Amino acid sequence: MQGKMKKSKAPSSRRAEIQHLYKCYASGQTTLPAFAFLRFLHKEQNELTATAETAEGLIDRYEIEVAARESRCMTFEGFLRYMESKDCCVFDQTHASVYQDMDQPLSSYFISSSHNTYLTGDQLVGKSHLDAYVCALRKGCRCLEIDCWDGPDMEPVVYHGYTLTTKIFFKDVISTVEQHAFEVSAYPVILSLENHCSREQQEVMAHYLISIIGDKLLRAPLDHPTTGDLPSPNQKKKVAVAEALSDLVIYTRSVKFVSFSHSKDNQNFYENTSMAEKKARKLAKASGADFVRHNQKFLSRIYPAGSRTSSSNYNPQEFWNIGSQLVALNFQSPGLPMDLNGGRFQDNGGCGYILKPAVLMSSQSSFDPGSSHHKPKPTHLLLKVISGSNLPIPRSGKALDPFVRVEIYGIASDTHKKSTQTIKNNSLSPHWDADMTFNISVPELSLIRFCVRDQTGLLSSEFVGQYTLPFTSLKKGGQQVGDLPPCERNRQGLI
Repeated sequence: MQGKMKKSKAPSSRRAEIQHLYKCYASGQTTLPAFAFLRFLHKEQNELTATAETAEGLIDRYEIEVAARESRCMTFEGFLRYMESKDCCVFDQTHASVYQDMDQPLSSYFISSSHNTYLTGDQLVGKSHLDAYVCALRKGCRCLEIDCWDGPDMEPVVYHGYTLTTKIFFKDVISTVEQHAFEVSAYPVILSLENHCSREQQEVMAHYLISIIGDKLLRAPLDHPTTGDLPSPNQKKKVAVAEALSDLVIYTRSVKFVSFSHSKDNQNFYENTSMAEKKARKLAKASGADFVRHNQKFLSRIYPAGSRTSSSNYNPQEFWNIGSQLVALNFQSPGLPMDLNGGRFQDNGGCGYILKPAVLMSSQSSFDPGSSHHKPKPTHLLLKVISGSNLPIPRSGKALDPFVRVEIYGIASDTHKKSTQTIKNNSLSPHWDADMTFNISVPELSLIRFCVRDQTGLLSSEFVGQYTLPFTSLKKGGQQVGDLPPCERNRQGLI
């Protein structure tokens, strides 16, 4: 009610730990003054640059009581809205926009990449659909795969060859890409064409690429200041074609990988290699440092093994560790690999390009991700998983027995998991209050995954929800992460 300040209600269901913080800083007053809120921002949230104007701006944003706003103070309801907002997010919101140097060669970036992008299901009888391209592009994917085959009436088709997967027309795929390519990211899209077409239908494909994509299609080398390097994402905000139709392939011409020494002596900067996960894994294990050096100059694409007929995915982290740029996944298959991919590429504004860390790009050192000897002083990560709120109840209607598993993904020696205790029969407001410590030697490559699970047996549990983010995007303090499908109410500290 305007002009009248109501005393804030704080029922026990509204996060007891947040109520405690509020009361502590309110110091017995019914509302939280701006100066006390600023003290909270400094001490609890580690927002050391926050000023009185910062505190008052947050009050204006989250306090709906007119009298409280005019008095420059915050009710508990306003404080709770702040605590569950993006301004109190564990993911550093300065990373929600493009902030990295986008003028380095393409080989200097991890690039969000999809495998068999047209499929919505498995590799044998799954459905091919244009929506699969739309979904991938809206997730920030910047490298799409198109398997092209001769179709009826000189119309090339896209499907997984020699299988019962359904077919869609190549021209429709190109029209869909043209329409949606730059909806969420202004940076280049690479079309990886696996070409099985006759020369006649290849000419039809070239015609569609030119006539449909038009000026957005890269058709000639770009002028850029360095020689012997790929252009940067900023120089190439267009659609590029890879692996087929030679007259349209400018910077991503596919060549067979022979060896690292052969590539060093013979491969041109505009040529890239593509290999299955098993071969890449074997090379990474045997010659990790050589693989890192190779990827400093050349683009390499890794794709799932042909035996993954169900469209399952490998763990992409192992290939980011050796600097591979195009780590291609089946985007239609939810699970841990796509959780990690989503976490990696939400950084840098979700533009689909992440600048590789210096440890992968330095010519002065020989980095091998398989080695156990890295930085002499690892980074210490201290986490406190406090509580949860309103976790989703399964169809059975039975309350969850939830616990939180915090997982670190990075080089092999940094990969660890730790769990809280299980809270019995509490989906509404489980309270864990669990301290965790991790030592991370290469934090710039690491991802943190918060996973809520339901304990269903002595050694069994079921997935409830998760949130993944890069270690370098982690904010300090008691932070809110926002809604995650399906429960996405995770934070560093408060879940």
